[in-house]
Amino acid sequence: MALRDDLQTVEERVPESIEDLRRNVDPEWVLRALEAGGVATLRKRRLPAEQVVWLAIGMALYRNRSIHEVVGKLDLALPGPTPTVVSSSVFEARTRVGAEPLKWLFCTTAEKWASESAGAHCWRGLSVWGVDGTTLRVADTQENADAFGYAKSARGESAYPLVRAVALMALRSHLLLDVAFGDSRVGEVTYAKKLWVKVPDHSLTIVDRGFFSASALLALARSGEERHWLTRAKKNFRWTVLRSLGPGDDLVEMKVSPQARKADPSLPERWVMRAIRYQRKGFRPQVLLTSLLDPLLFPAKDIARLYHERWEIELGYDEMKTEMLDREESLRSKAPTAVEQEIWGLFIAYNLVRLEMERPPRSWASSPLASVSAPHSCSSRTNGSGAHSLLRAPYRSTSQISGARSLGSCYPSGEPNEPTPARSKSR
Repeated sequence: MALRDDLQTVEERVPESIEDLRRNVDPEWVLRALEAGGVATLRKRRLPAEQVVWLAIGMALYRNRSIHEVVGKLDLALPGPTPTVVSSSVFEARTRVGAEPLKWLFCTTAEKWASESAGAHCWRGLSVWGVDGTTLRVADTQENADAFGYAKSARGESAYPLVRAVALMALRSHLLLDVAFGDSRVGEVTYAKKLWVKVPDHSLTIVDRGFFSASALLALARSGEERHWLTRAKKNFRWTVLRSLGPGDDLVEMKVSPQARKADPSLPERWVMRAIRYQRKGFRPQVLLTSLLDPLLFPAKDIARLYHERWEIELGYDEMKTEMLDREESLRSKAPTAVEQEIWGLFIAYNLVRLEMERPPRSWASSPLASVSAPHSCSSRTNGSGAHSLLRAPYRSTSQISGARSLGSCYPSGEPNEPTPARSKSR
């Protein structure tokens, strides 16, 4: 197939309007979201509550347009004496709806879409998830500053108030399952506590070493069925080797800190895990810690290779902030409730786009597009819309992320070497 034929196929299969994305959302979900949020339309308005839900989603899909223009672009207003509604009516409509319906809709759709996607792209029978944090800049108003705070460093205070968010993402499709966000003065570990209960059974969650704690990871492993974790060890970690499982592969035991056991008396005194030492060419040796204890079911080299999929969540955040939000300085909303509404709309919109992007690898199995690895980032813009650019961009398909491929341009080049022998003495 000629390259221009490939490009034509892409163009034909990319959604041209929000109607193509709406098909993924059952209208009943929107009505139930409004009911769950306590929103009732007492009289017929030109901008009904259910249309305001789509306005919040459209604000992320059409980042280059004003909120008032989005209403017209998506044809959300009911017929009336004027072509569209006045700006003050849009503000009032968003205030009436609030954030709760968008939160409910996100949670409902994410549960379906992310769970199904992760289940379809398993690693050795386990769905693969990632947990990590990011920040979003919001409009610099006093209300937002009081609600979300500024980031402080040795160089001073951030220019904008920040929202801190921690997400649970299906790493092989980038679909979000859940997100906890709020005041930036609250740490990522605190927000992550709200997400551990949402991790599905028969799964592996890859986390940054900053999330390593007995209270979180032991609870994750023992509160469900086959809920495993994988992380990188810090340099100051110490453990006792119980036995060798292979070259660079040990079963180890680590003490649970008295502070952790005081906070949660159900925690054991000692914690058994697996330590895998490996080295990538040109990089320092690393040690991974995991609850995947069986070396036959989960070979050390495969685990070392899989760990680097953790960066998929960083790429997902980049897609949201660079492509969806079009590198804008901050979110639009000037009040905390409106900010929350806008953020939930952003997450729904991102999932809708990612859901659409996931479809081609399944339906184009025989096409050369299913095996072409293209750059993650898209530098061009189509119709000025970051979301449309993301949809039209060449992208790394779900099959490329989950398949037995080279780590390629998305990670440091080259495959992990065979794990090197770990230290035989206790650490």
